[in-house]
Amino acid sequence: MFLWVPVLFGAGGGLYLTLPVEPPGWIAPAAAGLCAVAALLLRRHTAPALGLAALALLAAGVAAADWRTERAGAPVLEAPVGPVDVSGRVVWIGAGDGPQRYLLDRVSIEDLAPAETPARVRLSVRGTGPDGLAAPGSWLTALASLRPPPAPAEPGAWDFARQAWFQRIGAVGFVYGAPTPMAAPDGAGGGMLSLLSRVRHWVSARILAQTTPSAGPFAAALLTGDRSAIEKTKLQAMRDSGLAHLLAISGLHVGLVAGFIFFASRGVLALIEPVALRMPIKKWAAGCALLGGAAYLLLSGMSVPTQRAFVMVGVVLLAIMLDRASISMRLIALAALLVLAIAPESMLGPSFQMSFAAATALIATYEAARRPFARLAARGGLVLRPLVYAAGVTLTSLVAGIATGPFAVYHFNRIADYGLLANLGAVPITGFWIMPWGLVALVLMPLGLEGIALAPMGWGIDAVVWIASRVAAQPGAVTLVPAMPAAALIAIVVGGLWLCLWRSRWRFLGIAVIGGGMAIAGLNQRPDILVDGEAKVMAVRGEDGNLWVSTRQRGRFVSDVWLRRDGQAEPLTWPRAGEGAPAAGLRCDTLGCIQRRGERTIAFVRDPRAFAEDCHRADPVISAVPAWDLCGEPETVVDRFDLWRNGSHAIWLRADGARVESVTESRGERPWVARRAPARER
Repeated sequence: MFLWVPVLFGAGGGLYLTLPVEPPGWIAPAAAGLCAVAALLLRRHTAPALGLAALALLAAGVAAADWRTERAGAPVLEAPVGPVDVSGRVVWIGAGDGPQRYLLDRVSIEDLAPAETPARVRLSVRGTGPDGLAAPGSWLTALASLRPPPAPAEPGAWDFARQAWFQRIGAVGFVYGAPTPMAAPDGAGGGMLSLLSRVRHWVSARILAQTTPSAGPFAAALLTGDRSAIEKTKLQAMRDSGLAHLLAISGLHVGLVAGFIFFASRGVLALIEPVALRMPIKKWAAGCALLGGAAYLLLSGMSVPTQRAFVMVGVVLLAIMLDRASISMRLIALAALLVLAIAPESMLGPSFQMSFAAATALIATYEAARRPFARLAARGGLVLRPLVYAAGVTLTSLVAGIATGPFAVYHFNRIADYGLLANLGAVPITGFWIMPWGLVALVLMPLGLEGIALAPMGWGIDAVVWIASRVAAQPGAVTLVPAMPAAALIAIVVGGLWLCLWRSRWRFLGIAVIGGGMAIAGLNQRPDILVDGEAKVMAVRGEDGNLWVSTRQRGRFVSDVWLRRDGQAEPLTWPRAGEGAPAAGLRCDTLGCIQRRGERTIAFVRDPRAFAEDCHRADPVISAVPAWDLCGEPETVVDRFDLWRNGSHAIWLRADGARVESVTESRGERPWVARRAPARER
């Protein structure tokens, strides 16, 4: 039953994060306490006690997420400002020499009161100035334009503003020219986090300086988690080939680092005869591995997969030190519970979901396949053991790909079809060559000798990048899939957990639940019309079933999200004035565009002069300009005021009318949702 504790606790956190309104802070703790006491009093009655305990865990998850939200609260910019002078301390910056994103704290913004100034600001910087890049801990000032963290591109899309709230980022923007270094204010201490950021930056810079331009960015990503210097084309090749997980510091990397330190330490201690005969060198080696894993965790930036991997490896090493046996599935449950207790918001992130899904599925699989693999490995010689290892890599890649596939579809709308083939070649190179040399490079770095190990590490990285490029270039390497609803993903997750966590035969009922989730995903209907909240870009579904975008010159990021969530690779744009697009059913002039669908006419207005005609013959009417009182006849009107107040809109056309959903309505009244002025009276 303990395996279901993090599931219920995390479900409570996810429930809180998706509520349409903010609940009173006392309700969840009170409910958790009452249910826990009632479960304790009814402990002799199994079914009621378990039901009350489940409710207590759900309420505890809600309370933890509520507390975390309150603790992370910081001012958020209410409206765009700029150009203005912005100054602050650099919290993080990549070590590459191209365009970078600076994260600043201790922020000061021109003409903005301290009580309204965000705690952190993220700036995109193209020019680095004559002094080169800034470093974490340094102070700078720059002329920048700022705006609130962006809302989702459409209802149900990824909410960056919610993620920014928990990172205390209250504004994003870009810098004009290059930032200017400035002296630190009096009494502005750095702190431990600033020191760790400086160490990460220094290590990344040393790696990039000592390696080739092709291998250095990947080496920095593997050892410090800094991906800023990786070329976009190569990063895309890693994603399309199913090898992007190698760049996310997770269980594979932490396990390799800890294992290498464990066996190396034990081997060195075994060479010292008095120590080997009289001292528990296995426990000492486990202690060295635990310290090395903790150092790697801090160096890599402590991402969610790294935290999960360190907790699991740490418990195994502690079990060795205490002469206790470890239970694998309990390890993943404990790791999930600790991560969710620290950061409940990670429940909705792809990093947490994919990391724990892969780990849970692999542990469940190898609990069943452990004995056959062990017998084959013990029975085999030099010929059979490599085959057993290859079979293990194949099974691992297959299970991990199946487990993370639904999350890849939900968050990224893509499936790497040849991921298994790519992993068969790349995972052994990473495990047996790249990571051991990387660890040696970190050990030699204080002596200035890291180049000795980084050179062979770079050879292995070049081989992995070559595999990724070759696999990604094959026809049909990637299948684009339309976005699935949250209900489908929840059903698939529940079915997968039911299949993995139980031991009896009724675990196989989870397969039916997974099938139901896939059916829900297949029946999902994408919007027929999409409109950007800033009225820069619109999209409509054509008669050919494809999504046609009004422009690619403006609002490119938003239209890219729409196309990706529609599972469409190539953008199709609306015809120019005086032309038509039969496949889209569109015809445009200088005032707007008209689409005809059977007896229905849809108007897209760019100029108020189009209202006189469109308002009488079209429904719905989508306007990039204010409609005021000119459109009273159509049932559905979305104009510039609606977009300004409620963000992007999605419209589904049905026989009985149009269903309209806005981003603000789907997000509800939450702390990270910016509120606009009240609705005007028509």
